[in-house]
Formats: sequence, C-alpha cells, structure tokens
Amino acid sequence: MLKKIAIMAFATLTTLTPITSFADKADDLEELRVDNKRANDWVLVKKDKLKNITTWAKREDGKSIRSFKVDMVVDADLETLARVHFDVENIKRWFWETKESRLLKKVNDKEYYFYQVYNAPLTVPDRDSIVHVTIEPFTAKRGYMQMNLKAAPDFMPEQPGKTRVAAQNYYIKFTPIDKNTTRLESAGYIDPGGIIPAWTINFVQRSAPYISMLGLARMVQLPYYRESKEQMDFAYIE
Repeated sequence: MLKKIAIMAFATLTTLTPITSFADKADDLEELRVDNKRANDWVLVKKDKLKNITTWAKREDGKSIRSFKVDMVVDADLETLARVHFDVENIKRWFWETKESRLLKKVNDKEYYFYQVYNAPLTVPDRDSIVHVTIEPFTAKRGYMQMNLKAAPDFMPEQPGKTRVAAQNYYIKFTPIDKNTTRLESAGYIDPGGIIPAWTINFVQRSAPYISMLGLARMVQLPYYRESKEQMDFAYIE
C-alpha cells in the first residue's frame, strides 16, 4: 500500500509541471482561425517528434466545436497501457484537468461506466461526465484493442454546482508494434455543455489531447503498471 501511495504521489507531482507557455497559447489561439478552404479537413495542431505525439483538429459541418485526433507511439506494451486506462480511480492523475474519477458500474469485463469531473476554465462551473465504455479486446485476427467511450448523461442525476457534459463520443485504439511499443490512436468530439465561448472550448480541445498524452507517457513508466501481475477487472486480450 505504501509503495502504491508513493508511486501515485510521484505521478501527481509530475503531472503538475506546466506544459504550455503564454506564447504557445497565443499561437494556438491564432491557429483557431481556420479559413473556409480548410473546413472539414484535419488541421495539424502539434507534432512532437521527440515524444512521438501528433495532434489534429477538424471543424465538422453543423458544429461550432472542433473534433480532435491523436496519434502517439508509446514506449509500453499493450498490457501496461490497458492497466493505466482501466485504473479508473487514477485517471485524475494524468488526464487533462480531471479532478475526480471513479468507477460507477461494471457491466461485465468488456463494459463499464465511470464518473469524471473536469476543472472548468475561467469562472464557469466545473463539468462532470458519466462515460460509458465498451471494449474490443485484442485478438490476433483484429490486431488491436479498442475502447469506445460515449457520454451517458442520464445514468445518474446531475450534481449540485456542476454542469453535465452534453456529448462525448470518441475511441482509443491500441495497436502493438512490438513487445515494448504500442501505437495509440484516438479521435472524437466532446461538448462540455452549458455556456462557454466556442473559442474557449476549441482551445481546450486542441491543447487537452497533447497534455493528456504527456501524462499518459509518464504513467506507463511507473513500475506499478509495468510490473504488475494482478488480474485486471476488464479484458484487454482474448
């Protein structure tokens, strides 16, 4: 238990390190002005060759909020990545601005619901979300594992002082490259609901995927995940 606490304390401290400077934010805000010719096309947001992380954004027809896409090569095997993602209680240690995360219901070893609270920007209320996760475990024929995440706002009553996320629909695909390396691909759309300027939401959706991947890269290096032999609650392989 003490070992686990020490590991998580380290993870918490590392995820508090500032990621972007004011100049970076100004550049991102400038990039939000996507011209009509680029509408509905994926636009490169960030390409970090050192950390093997690339992110994109796209304006969808009929939506004021952009979709996001991430591609990352992770220095960890599929099992380690699955352990980090299935450890719902500690999503708050690495996922962007997550204040709280906890499992609500395990349906079976391929389906569950969890609760997540986000620290909202500016002076608006915090956002909370109930996420319904379905898992497609790795098989030799499939060649990858995939998690499909979708908001289930009516799963539990709205909480005082929080605004429920209106829509959340994305996937995370894990494809083993070799025994020590995995490609992670994710894409989707999140609408935080309530009244927030669209430019603020778009800025967050452009910066949050990259920051989250930096947090994930740190988590998968922890011995707690890399060396664990404990049986997982959910299936990552068949």
